Amino acid sequence: MSGANEQPVLIAMTVCNAAANLDAQLRSIAAQDHENWTLIVSDDGSQDGSAGIAQRFAQKVGARRVIVRQGPQQGFAENFLTIVRDFWEPGHCLAFSDHDDVWFPDRLSRGLRALAGVSADSPALYCSRTIITDAALRPLRLSPPRPRAPSFRNALAQNIAAGNTILANPAAARLLHEAACRKPRIVSHDWWAYQIVTGAGGTILHDDAPTVLYRQHAANQIGANDSARARMRRIGMILSGVYRRWNDVNLSALASAADLLTAENRDLVERFAAIRSRTRGLRSMIALRKLRLYRQTPASTAALYLAALFNRL
Repeated sequence: MSGANEQPVLIAMTVCNAAANLDAQLRSIAAQDHENWTLIVSDDGSQDGSAGIAQRFAQKVGARRVIVRQGPQQGFAENFLTIVRDFWEPGHCLAFSDHDDVWFPDRLSRGLRALAGVSADSPALYCSRTIITDAALRPLRLSPPRPRAPSFRNALAQNIAAGNTILANPAAARLLHEAACRKPRIVSHDWWAYQIVTGAGGTILHDDAPTVLYRQHAANQIGANDSARARMRRIGMILSGVYRRWNDVNLSALASAADLLTAENRDLVERFAAIRSRTRGLRSMIALRKLRLYRQTPASTAALYLAALFNRL
């Protein structure tokens, strides 16, 4: 990617009853040291004046730079997909934004500098750690590191790309646009993006430095996953069957975009699907081991094998 300072970026923001925190996030976007951005604010039926806050922001910075539209009201993941499908233009990078965080001033420029090291025709996705805060943006801790390398084998098992930090180069954004046009049902936009980009043989650049203040409050759609309690809850979801339902959705979405994946990764998807449908117990664990899927921690990876053993994969 050349001319990073001039690189246009489409920012996709979904909103639902975000009035308490939306203004701070919009101001942090306006304060970016990379100025060539367009923001789509897709409001999913807010009843608290969120759309009005976004409209006033659009009037302040310019209607060409900020578009406020009505979302599909089918959940945050579908709302993000509609922006990718309906508003992305060739040559633009794509950034995801939550409505309740605060971006560092170099959130975009730092990602663009990292992506500049990847060939322009190769899909690449930048993401980073975050500073987890309380509802008043008081810092609590740094989000966990990602000790194991990103890959499709990791993406099939878990998501490590925090959506509020994602920046896709134009090649990756084109890939996500094409996948979104298949109108898949997805679990979350960031996990889907991680799977599609790695599945197509793209590059993931995970920055160990934070770029976002990640606000925690009672209405978080997902929330941080960095405490021992949160990790145990996620592991419990693996064993309870929630994870199996997520995999059902993910594999269906990958099937809809199978032609975008590498031959090796299409085969990996098919083998993973076959293990889930045709094997049980110890045989399932052995077959899963041959796939070499992994999560980021030993405990979480062990839970993956237990899920296979108890038909929860």
